[in-house]
Amino acid sequence: MALEVVYADAAIVVLHKPSGLLAVPGKTSNDCLSLLAQAQFADALIVHRLDMATSGLMVMARGLAAQRMLNTAFAERQVHKRYVAMVQGDCRASAQGTAEDGWQTIELPIIVDWPKRPLRKIDFATGKPSSTRWRCEGFDADRNASRLELEPLTGRSHQLRVHLQAIGHPILGDALYAPPEIAAAAPRLLLHATELAFAHPVGGEWVSFHLADDFGA
Repeated sequence: MALEVVYADAAIVVLHKPSGLLAVPGKTSNDCLSLLAQAQFADALIVHRLDMATSGLMVMARGLAAQRMLNTAFAERQVHKRYVAMVQGDCRASAQGTAEDGWQTIELPIIVDWPKRPLRKIDFATGKPSSTRWRCEGFDADRNASRLELEPLTGRSHQLRVHLQAIGHPILGDALYAPPEIAAAAPRLLLHATELAFAHPVGGEWVSFHLADDFGA
């Protein structure tokens, strides 16, 4: 598989991770974006991940100093991340009348579903606080699906997938959290990391990247 480089300099490399490719080596496979990147950029180091089924922007640090700075930025929520998704059902009505140009927030605590690992679930007693902003961009009547913009304010595993399933709008193609008919409605998970922005680890200037999805309106 060819590596798709969105941007690279002496401190960072920004990549397009395709759906279906692991971000880092897994238990059963070493085919992953990080090893592809390190074959071209020997000093590239992981600072965050995307789910295997999710596509979109990932940044890797070049060298330990850049990795430390980017790790801190992610840990302290100083990185802007935006996703797009196609979800089951019409979200337009629930988005009407909300503040901030249609943005609203899901706040539901998430925890590992231990008997069903790697799945996560909502648990109000022991789950970790988890917040997601979302906004409806449009509705496709032919697919009975809404296009959403998403901003995870926390970084729980599977957060966007669990939150959207919990409010009754699972993502099309989600084999883990959607009912079988919704999982079968697309050939892949229709979730894409479309925007990534942060302070550059050298100099501190704000850098921003955008990558369009490939799954339609």
